[in-house]
Amino acid sequence: MASHEEHFIFPAPKLAPAPHLLLVTAPFYRGIADMMISGAAGALDGVGATYDAIEVPGALEVPTAIRLAARAGRYDGFVALGCVIRGATTHYETVCNDSSRAITLLGLEGHCIGNGILTVENMDQAIERAEPAQMNKGAGAAIAALRLVELERKYASPAPVADPRDNIVIAGSPGAKDIA
Repeated sequence: MASHEEHFIFPAPKLAPAPHLLLVTAPFYRGIADMMISGAAGALDGVGATYDAIEVPGALEVPTAIRLAARAGRYDGFVALGCVIRGATTHYETVCNDSSRAITLLGLEGHCIGNGILTVENMDQAIERAEPAQMNKGAGAAIAALRLVELERKYASPAPVADPRDNIVIAGSPGAKDIA
């Protein structure tokens, strides 16, 4: 059962230019995944961000898919979505810990990732967290990614200015090439 304690929710930043994100979803629990996607898409649409969406087999594959997509350089940030529900084996701990750790490591590499992989005890908890009319954790993950993009832009180093003298070549100087 959820607490009735009020939690602070960051408002979604409006960024210019509008960021382009990738939603990476593990749809093992299709209904939960669809609610998470709906919440994330609503948050991104609300600020004019654009996004692509892909699906991977499970929560353990989400970080790998993010890393592969990050290499392409087409995305400002990523939203990781999925749900892991405790079962009768220790697989739950492995999936929760390893997916979370991998997403954290990608974040420390500088990738802007909102982690919306739910780790819950039962389906009721999953629904409560995924449902856009309730806790809307899909939107929360999207907003987290947007906030990190905002920070990345704020702290980005300006591009170095080339010294025009670096392009001057004097005939006969070492390293000069004949240009016809």
